[in-house]
Amino acid sequence: MTLLRAVKGMNDVLPDEIGSWQRVEAAYARTMSLHGFREVRTPCVEPTGLFVRAIGEATDVVEKEMYSFRHHDEDLTLRPEGTAGAARAYLEHAVHAKEPTSRWWYSGPMFRAERPQRGRYRQFSQLGAEIFGDPGPGCDAEMIDMLVGFLGDLRVPGVEVLVNSLGGPATRARYRDALVQYLTPRAAELSAESQRRLATNPLRILDSKDARDQAAVRDAPTMSELLDDADRAHFDGLRRHLDELGTPYRVDARLVRGLDYYTRTLFEIKGAHDALGAGSTLVGGGRYDLMLAELGGPQVPAIGFAAGLERLLLGSGLAPPGHAVDTLVAPLGEAAASRALSIGRELRRKGIRCEVDTRGGSLKSQLRRANTLGARMVVILGDSELAEGVVQVKDLEARTQDRMPIEQALRIIVDRLMAASRSVDSRPPAPGQEKP
Repeated sequence: MTLLRAVKGMNDVLPDEIGSWQRVEAAYARTMSLHGFREVRTPCVEPTGLFVRAIGEATDVVEKEMYSFRHHDEDLTLRPEGTAGAARAYLEHAVHAKEPTSRWWYSGPMFRAERPQRGRYRQFSQLGAEIFGDPGPGCDAEMIDMLVGFLGDLRVPGVEVLVNSLGGPATRARYRDALVQYLTPRAAELSAESQRRLATNPLRILDSKDARDQAAVRDAPTMSELLDDADRAHFDGLRRHLDELGTPYRVDARLVRGLDYYTRTLFEIKGAHDALGAGSTLVGGGRYDLMLAELGGPQVPAIGFAAGLERLLLGSGLAPPGHAVDTLVAPLGEAAASRALSIGRELRRKGIRCEVDTRGGSLKSQLRRANTLGARMVVILGDSELAEGVVQVKDLEARTQDRMPIEQALRIIVDRLMAASRSVDSRPPAPGQEKP
């Protein structure tokens, strides 16, 4: 019988790997809580029309990458990104009528039918957040600064912030016309994909990695040349706030993103170039002040971002956790097994991660199990210990082994492990992430 395998680009995360995921997720949840964001959880399946209206019909995501299907007379899609679902939930529950601004964060699986490659998969985990109701540019700058700090916590090296402004709808329309006028005489120089985009979504040509397209747009007009006074004031405000925060950034006049809903502030944060190569973009986001009205709600300004968790793991300098449990309880013989189970329960009640080895193996095999799990302490009890009401406590780190009453053993184990957990991580930050 043929062994069944996971769908290509949809990967298992095994217990040996999950510790690294949890470290990143915990750091993210802490960062968001410190900045006043609250968690929201939206469905993995949404009406297809939500993404068509929110993301844009002429985008690669909608045209090529969505997993869509028809079920009971409904057109449904596995969510390819998180912003549209968050915006839908914000409107459906009339949150705008309950609070002037809302800060939401989320994490979870997203789905895109694209070619799997390093750090980019068909099912991927995404961290994201949205701010509804604040027109900026102060919250724009704070979001970018927050993300730089988060990447610093993950010890991502070589962090680089790129910012641009797409202006409002009028500016974007003027720029689209100017870009089409510039590129039309040069259409034959473009790749086949960009020739198609010239008629549907010309701004995406600026984001092409094809050398022919990059050469064709090298001298094209930039969005900054066409910003109106209000757009320019907003962009100037963003840069002023970033300067005051001491957050390094670079203006990239060619920066665009693959979703149609962006207006004004646009940003990308790159890093870990050695580990990620050309795919070094870790976070992308921007302002989408028109989306909620286009989805049938009121005119509410908004800004958000998304980061792929798999890519953050590749770029992170965090070491994976070294152990799965703190203590292994090793009973020797059937009679000791029941007492071992109660000792394990007491340790867990005191906050100690514990496994009881009930396989009935030898002490040697149980000590091997303790090493495999990364346990520091081993509690050993056999017939003689059981008769005397004592256990042997083996400290694998200190290389000591002592015989003592059970209650004393519990106190010593808790004291040693809690002291170890309070030790300060003194590793230096990644290069470029030192605090000013």
